[in-house]
Amino acid sequence: MKLFLPGPTEVSADILEAQTTAMIGHRMPECIALYGQIQPKLRKVFRTESRVYVATSSGSGMWEAAVRNCVRDRVLHFVNGSFSDRWHTVSIANGKEADRVDVEWGQPILPELVAEHLAAAAGKYDAVAFAHNETSTGVTSPVKEIAAAIRNAPGGQDITIMIDSVSGMSGAEIEFDAWDLDIVLTGSQKAFALPPGLSFAAVSERAFEKAKTIPNRGFYFDYLSMEKSLLKDQTPATPAISLLFALNKQLDKMMAETMEGRWARHMALRDRTIEWALSRGFGLFADKAYASPTVTTVANDLGISIADLNKFLRTKGMILSNGYGKLKEKTFRIGHMGDWQLADMEELFATVDEYLTAQGIEY
Repeated sequence: MKLFLPGPTEVSADILEAQTTAMIGHRMPECIALYGQIQPKLRKVFRTESRVYVATSSGSGMWEAAVRNCVRDRVLHFVNGSFSDRWHTVSIANGKEADRVDVEWGQPILPELVAEHLAAAAGKYDAVAFAHNETSTGVTSPVKEIAAAIRNAPGGQDITIMIDSVSGMSGAEIEFDAWDLDIVLTGSQKAFALPPGLSFAAVSERAFEKAKTIPNRGFYFDYLSMEKSLLKDQTPATPAISLLFALNKQLDKMMAETMEGRWARHMALRDRTIEWALSRGFGLFADKAYASPTVTTVANDLGISIADLNKFLRTKGMILSNGYGKLKEKTFRIGHMGDWQLADMEELFATVDEYLTAQGIEY
């Protein structure tokens, strides 16, 4: 089954094969050497010279880590979709004071909005959280400009900038150090094109030093514990070792493609997906100027049954995603992230066209 989903995404055969490498102990020299190979490559993906923590969890775990380690007084969440909404819920669940600013689904978080709210509440927030690439809507918010707005706000140099890039990282451009970010988190099952089970978070020196002053950071996701282990090329608890073998191999493939090449390929796949959708009479749910490089949310303007479409696609060995939550059947999502190439997307489009023709839809 070919997965044209916004996660989990298709995993190539050689990456799946890497998971069958003979098991080793997580404190054995072989595993320490493996982790030591992974770290510098991860830092290149995140474009940072600081650190990238690895945990055996989904990206949701790193939401909790960011909140527990780096929210002292109050966090401001900008919400423009289901997953940024859920991150706000995580902050509340962890006993943090958390406010939210809601933006219409399909629209990006804009720096002017962020600046306005921080100016009106000078000194109230010590952290700001938002989604770089909102998976439920297919919208990418301008991280570089948002970060600049935060830094220029009253007390902005001391605000921890926390970014969910679960479906963006490695498919959409993001420059951790150059854009002066504090936390960028992601998961293995999206644009990394790995099986689910690993999460990653780049953490700035500013954020790490702040974590030292925060009580009740928890146990499993404590940055100080992660840092102590990282310095020894280890993780605090037993990692998913088979996934580390797969990660190491996939990172080698990413380095060969280069991050610039990977970003450009994802943009090309996005542009072709939008072109196909619009030419068939569908709409684009997201603001086109901020359309995601990794997942396109198509407005179901033709009124077809997405459930029936997927039943047909399954007979052809492929699947895409229905709309998320309140957008189910009103939209459908096409994941063009990870290792997909243009030829793969054309195969999907031709198959959907076959379904449309069978429904008597002309385009």
